[in-house]
Amino acid sequence: MATDVDIKQLLESGAHFGHKASRWHPKMAPNIHSKRDGNHIIDLTKTVEGLQKALAFLTDTAAAGKQVLLVSTKRQAKDIIKSTAETTSMPYVSERWLGGMLTNQNTIGGRIKYLKDLENRMASGELAAKYNKLEVQRYEEEIEAMNQMYGGIKEMAAKPGAVLVIDVLEDINAVREAKKLGIPVVALIDTNVDPTLADYPIPCNDDATKTISLILSYVEKAILAGKARAAKSASAKPADKDKAAETKTPATPVEPPVEAVKGIG
Repeated sequence: MATDVDIKQLLESGAHFGHKASRWHPKMAPNIHSKRDGNHIIDLTKTVEGLQKALAFLTDTAAAGKQVLLVSTKRQAKDIIKSTAETTSMPYVSERWLGGMLTNQNTIGGRIKYLKDLENRMASGELAAKYNKLEVQRYEEEIEAMNQMYGGIKEMAAKPGAVLVIDVLEDINAVREAKKLGIPVVALIDTNVDPTLADYPIPCNDDATKTISLILSYVEKAILAGKARAAKSASAKPADKDKAAETKTPATPVEPPVEAVKGIG
């Protein structure tokens, strides 16, 4: 079922404001409504269309039990991305995209394993028992610094089901790594961006905080809807098996041959 997208809310959030016409990408032409004061205006009917397709895909991805990696290292979207990821229990990157986060799982996985080990040793009191206060403080600082880099992807699967990017140009390395692994990319696409970089492009303003917040509110609902569908499906399966067992026709007892009965005694 398609998610209802309110075009009026998109308008109020400034989703239609593009970049200066001189900075446009020619492939965005079908998504541009007009030009005003030297700036391009995005066709919001295209935004609604792209957003609905992206949301349906994200719901299906979450329903299949797959993760959606949320990415934005731009200042105005960092907190929103983190909040959405925490609400949906999805992995995220909001500080800096480290090369190989998707394509070099051996190195990145090793660093995350080390971080988790440090956290476990700190929580158990092992480090406090073994080292002095200054050394323990240094370990605490190391844990904090590593969580800045890897905290959002500590529980990420080796290959997420999708990557959502707020600003393709800002986080082009995330897009490239996803493409290399064949991971579908959902992205906000402004007038200065090549829309073919995303598998599910959402033509809209990728700079306005209000627009980003609105789009991510839809994303949050779509992912949660998918997870709810998955939970419902999982809980229904055992019940279906029990019901099938209850309604199963008992086997008809086999009557012994008359000759066998006569022969008894």
